[in-house]
Amino acid sequence: MQKSKPELNEVQQKAVKHGNGPLLIAAGAGSGKTRTLTSRLIYLLDSGIKPENIIAITFTNKAANEMKSRTIDSLQLTIDKKNSSSQMSNVKGQMLTNGNLPFVGTFHSLGARILKKWGEKIGRNDQFTIFDDEDSLGIIKNILKEMDISKDRYNPLAIMSKISKIKNELINPEELKSENAYDKITMAVFEKYEDTLKKSNAFDFDDLIEKVVGILQKNKEILEEYRNKWEHILVDEFQDVNTSQYALIKLLSEKYKNLFVIGDDQQSIYAFRGSDFRIFLNFEKDWPGSAIIKLEENYRSTQNIIRAASQLIKNNKFQKPKNLWTKNPEGSLIFITAFEEKESEAWGVAEKIVQLLQKNELPQNIAIIYRTNAQSRAIEQALIRLNVPYEIFGGLKFYQRKEIKDMIAGLRYAFNPKDIASIERLSKNFSKAKNEIILKELPRLKDELSISELIKYFIEQTDYIEYLEKNFKNPDERRENIKELISFASTFGNAHDFLEQVALMSAIDGRPKLKKEAINPVRNSPPNESSGPRLRAGAVSNGVKLMTIHLAKGLEFDHVFLIGTSDGLLPHEKSLQKSDDLEEERRLMYVAMTRAKQNLNLSFYGLPSRFLGELPPELIEFKQATNRGEELRDWDDETIYIE
Repeated sequence: MQKSKPELNEVQQKAVKHGNGPLLIAAGAGSGKTRTLTSRLIYLLDSGIKPENIIAITFTNKAANEMKSRTIDSLQLTIDKKNSSSQMSNVKGQMLTNGNLPFVGTFHSLGARILKKWGEKIGRNDQFTIFDDEDSLGIIKNILKEMDISKDRYNPLAIMSKISKIKNELINPEELKSENAYDKITMAVFEKYEDTLKKSNAFDFDDLIEKVVGILQKNKEILEEYRNKWEHILVDEFQDVNTSQYALIKLLSEKYKNLFVIGDDQQSIYAFRGSDFRIFLNFEKDWPGSAIIKLEENYRSTQNIIRAASQLIKNNKFQKPKNLWTKNPEGSLIFITAFEEKESEAWGVAEKIVQLLQKNELPQNIAIIYRTNAQSRAIEQALIRLNVPYEIFGGLKFYQRKEIKDMIAGLRYAFNPKDIASIERLSKNFSKAKNEIILKELPRLKDELSISELIKYFIEQTDYIEYLEKNFKNPDERRENIKELISFASTFGNAHDFLEQVALMSAIDGRPKLKKEAINPVRNSPPNESSGPRLRAGAVSNGVKLMTIHLAKGLEFDHVFLIGTSDGLLPHEKSLQKSDDLEEERRLMYVAMTRAKQNLNLSFYGLPSRFLGELPPELIEFKQATNRGEELRDWDDETIYIE
């Protein structure tokens, strides 16, 4: 049994009670980062700082909601105490009663709030639409078509990625108007794309930060308004910020300099999204006189897991070193198993999971983690054959499903008839006669019907259920998705809040839970396609969890199986040429290992990952899978080291 978490340890208390001035908290894996950040927020309120003078910025809606919930619970706890008549309790009571809490939300929700007030400075009104990637891609394709430019020669996705990079890295587009033909075309598309967004009274996702930075830089009176208002700024997962996000934080913080940031550079794994962990490492240079506090006590994992993961990450050159430790038991060794190929690895891992389930371990406490989505195929097949319930993370997200995007397009058009992307989507999907009706009636009915009623009207007028039955193999499942959307929409008081919430859903916020299926795992089922009942991926919300390392970050499980620790997979073959890329791959391995609380199982086939050779041999139990079963081997003799 592992030790229960104390409220706050001595170092956490020091961070929470930090006075004024910039503070960077380097928080090791499992060191109570969220608890520390939330406690700081509550401490500021207890100190008499007005809630409107504090903002806390997170990267996901899930993290924001958790912080809000913990803050409200703390306020309520104080009110319920005997001294509820005290001045501080009255203040807290008013916060809860009036809903006057500090802003706690994502970077993008903060940006949307500012743009709602000041979007007029760049030609938008407060009813603007937020375009997603599909909307943006559609606009770029249309622009290329209008310019008579081949999509084969100028890939729309590549151009969209370039535009996103320009905005996220705050690049001056004029600098790209070079003699290079590709850059010239990209800039021409960029200008037309920006014009289309403006005419559509819309922003894309990147605009929610980049356009805000632009407004603040060009309008000193607006910048001063926010600088004066927000005395304390708290930022979660600071290692994941990109250039534009950091520029926003820096602009807002430069008056009071009460910038409280927390994160772990050793868990920076989102370079492909534009995050730059060097911002974390350079904090002391950017903020002279800043304080640095390290949270190094891990509450999650056993000593052996912590020692092995710490030894691995020490091989990275660019980092802020930490000495992670834990009071938890020593625990079992790290299990490494070598297989001949991916099918045998999948089957071997699935059988181990069956053994755990037969010992009454809960399936939701078991995770299978991998580097790439493609790796799930073999393990899914093995789990299905053994009748093991499972849930796969990272499939098609709820709001990316076609039927949901169609419903949202109708709602967006109803409240913003200038929305070109929605008009185009509706025109493509429905006949001219049906389109004329909905384009005419939706804006008129938006004030007469509730959101859910408006969706139902859209379904009726387009014969959408019939459309699903004629065009798709799974109309029942798609109808269930629409039903869930209607149920969710009915919880909102107005459509603008609902549509903004839909647009701001981030990639790692999860998805709605689907129906549970009661299926018992059976060991030693014959490995053929006809054995036992079947499971759909993602169908069981309390099953074994399957996910990529990127999606596993922030989660924890009693038992973790990290599969495919083979060279070329982890580290990925595309990362082998650059040292920066290889260090990020090592951070990925570190993140995966530190998800485990009690038992960590690593497996590979073919050539073992070079990272396995960086683990302490004394902490490893190594087995080789053969036709006779798994045979215990000496790790020092068997490991292939790669220079």
